[in-house]
Amino acid sequence: MREQGARPPFGLAEVTGPSMVPTLHHGDQLLVRYGAPVRAGDVVVLRHPLQQDLLIVKRAVERRDTGWWVLGDNPFAESDSRMFGTVPDELLLARVLGRFRPPRGLRRSPAAAVYWAACALRPVRSDRSLSRRLRAR
Repeated sequence: MREQGARPPFGLAEVTGPSMVPTLHHGDQLLVRYGAPVRAGDVVVLRHPLQQDLLIVKRAVERRDTGWWVLGDNPFAESDSRMFGTVPDELLLARVLGRFRPPRGLRRSPAAAVYWAACALRPVRSDRSLSRRLRAR
């Protein structure tokens, strides 16, 4: 692992699992910015508080005194703050800027290829309405 100061400002991450569906899907590639300021609604890459060698992607929903309350966008996936509580600031590594969705399968019609090209690369924006809807109870 590199020292914090030696880390480049941008990096790539890959989504594994369904916890961020419908925003992100398994296999999506993410462009991330290390050390970027986090606001409520941002999608972030962080170290899992109970297994710190595991990196996870969640939405930062609410800032609390003890850290960030993070949730997956998929309400049926529970590996988030409902399970492990708030996440200390030092475990938040990066803010997600955009996602690239690789093509599924090699044979495509021309129309499907055009559709894929139009929606494969998208920014991942803060969704403040979602963050209010998912506010911790």
